Amino acid sequence: MGLLCSKSRHYTEADTEENAQAAEIERRIEQETKAEKHIQKLLLLGAGESGKSTIFKQIKLLFQTGFDEAELKSYVSVIDANIYQTIKILYDGSKEFAQNADSSKYVLSSENKVIGEKLSEIGSKLDYPRLNRELAEEIGNLWKDSAIQETYARGNELQVPDCTNYFMENLQRLSDANYVPTKEDVLYARVRTTGVVEIQFSPVRENKKSGEVYRLFDVGGQRNERRKWIHLFEGVTAVIFCAAINEYDQTLFKDEQKNRMMETKELFDWVLKQPCFEKTSFMLFLNKFDIFESKVLTVPLNVCEWFKDYQPVSTGKQEIEHAYEYIKKKFEELYFQSTAPDRVDRVFKVYRTTALNQKVVKKTFKLVDETLRRRNLFEAGLL
Repeated sequence: MGLLCSKSRHYTEADTEENAQAAEIERRIEQETKAEKHIQKLLLLGAGESGKSTIFKQIKLLFQTGFDEAELKSYVSVIDANIYQTIKILYDGSKEFAQNADSSKYVLSSENKVIGEKLSEIGSKLDYPRLNRELAEEIGNLWKDSAIQETYARGNELQVPDCTNYFMENLQRLSDANYVPTKEDVLYARVRTTGVVEIQFSPVRENKKSGEVYRLFDVGGQRNERRKWIHLFEGVTAVIFCAAINEYDQTLFKDEQKNRMMETKELFDWVLKQPCFEKTSFMLFLNKFDIFESKVLTVPLNVCEWFKDYQPVSTGKQEIEHAYEYIKKKFEELYFQSTAPDRVDRVFKVYRTTALNQKVVKKTFKLVDETLRRRNLFEAGLL
């Protein structure tokens, strides 16, 4: 009897412990479910090369712990690839331009032709050698050649990346045997987003957390990546749409007959009309203003079909502002044309951004946070 009682007591204790564990699991699931409800989902969209992935990296630097040494070192190969691919584009471009009439300014020196052929071959490979002093010196000499500089001036015709000048001006540092990328290097590094990456953060307001928790999703901007967005559309608090306003005279990476600004216009129009965004807030980031303000004074906006009726009114800063406001108005008109009457009350804000400028990004996300907080209070009947 004593043995039977002992076994019974053992089973009872085991059952109690098992029940307690099950209850604890249920409690945690319930807590996590409640927590999920308070996490606001942000979708970062935009065409390829819009700068949205740079925005994503800035959020990691601003509102999380940033990049540890291992993550920084992982960008060495990315930066090497950016450099080799860029110098190949420029060298091959100079050869193409040199075949046309009045093309003597695109002809390289004999010595640099030899270097160019060598570097173009390296740039064609899938695996790139680690950048060293010797290669950096050769790339630097080729970069300084007047023919390459003339080619770079026509970079909009050749898919030359925005990071070109920055990396070419830092070749010696980047080729050091013990080189570890800086935060700025990582921001300039170009990696085409494929698939979906996410980050959870809470913006800092007046040296303290805002109280709101956001989960930001960055998805591939290239055409063949967009089908992967669909499963992310449900339950989105806000869409952050990045438009690179400097790209009005450039063509797509994978379709050189298509103007990038026209592609951005069509993508924005398509996103606005998606049924799942019926009550979703829209934050439009007119990005790469730093490049835009230097370009627009020499390349007229009306080279782009969408902006064909644009007329310059002044020079210098006044003209820059006039051109920017014109683009902003075009996007605003598109928003309201593409928004059904029953959706006009959803939040729509436009922000001028430079993704590489951390202060601008921090200020912009503070404004976005305040806008979304006010919307939540309004929907809760507290405003």
